[in-house]
Amino acid sequence: MLKKILPATLLTLTTALTLGAVPAAQAAPAASPASAPVASPASDGRVSTAFTLPGEKVYPEGIATDPRNHTVYVGSYADGTVYRARPGQRTAEVFLPAGTDGRHTANGLRVDARGRLWVTDSTSGVSVYDTVSRRRLAHFEVAGAGGLFVNDLAITPDGTAYLTDSIRSVIYRVTPAQLAAGSGALLPAYDLSGHLTPSPAGSFALNGIVSDPAGRFLLAVDMTAGDLHRIDLRTGVISRVALRGGDLTHADGLDLAPDGTLRAAHNTTNTLTRWRLSPDGTRARLIRTITDPSLQIPTTLSHTPGRTLVVRSQFDKGGPMGPGTPTSFTIASVSF
Repeated sequence: MLKKILPATLLTLTTALTLGAVPAAQAAPAASPASAPVASPASDGRVSTAFTLPGEKVYPEGIATDPRNHTVYVGSYADGTVYRARPGQRTAEVFLPAGTDGRHTANGLRVDARGRLWVTDSTSGVSVYDTVSRRRLAHFEVAGAGGLFVNDLAITPDGTAYLTDSIRSVIYRVTPAQLAAGSGALLPAYDLSGHLTPSPAGSFALNGIVSDPAGRFLLAVDMTAGDLHRIDLRTGVISRVALRGGDLTHADGLDLAPDGTLRAAHNTTNTLTRWRLSPDGTRARLIRTITDPSLQIPTTLSHTPGRTLVVRSQFDKGGPMGPGTPTSFTIASVSF
């Protein structure tokens, strides 16, 4: 099973699929003319470095900001290390060492309203930590055999967590009652397999996920098809968001601000997009695009007033997407 063995070849394959990447011998598919992003010059000052991550093989993937004190947490896809950067720090510190509690990866991160850090392990499930004591408070693993890739998560105002699975095309749920119990099976709440646009065999679908501030609905991106799906949390109805002005191909991480601004990181195209979401979450209009090679394969992002923090994964520099030598691993700060 994936959660027991992660040989290098499998690690390479799963990450390439997560990114919607193709083998090195092939070129990544170009965006269609109708939705191709407009490049922004790297020298315009909008992209800078917020802080550095220590280590030579970090290959970060997930990021989360504690809403109470603006402490930032970053997860390593390579070995599951979780880093912490307090406000003003230029170099992050190790918060949870590699392999803590048997964790292989740390790809989806969120801090809930009570300051608990949620960390997904793509090979098994999700763990929840106390950010003061670093103690693991709860752990949930996917039930059943077969391929899985637990990817990203969102937390609604009532404290319920929802997590995407990029292989099974389902959304798991952890309720506050389950969290209080401390452990259990991670079970699907919504199956989107019948709602997704057919894609090539072996490609990943669901990735980033967010909740609207009122907890009425979820938005989950299909990174291969470029679609955005809306899940009504009252009725369970699953629908496709009408996108105007572009699409969400290669979209990895999502961030939804209280004012209805939806931000997305498009990994292999080094692109960030900003959308205006309708109040009911049924429509979204593209309002801004930045494409900049200095984003270095952006995987996820976290927006706070005044800046957007973006993970520079460098997956294509000696990581799971190809050979090469990475530079220092950093988190970008973007005026976006």
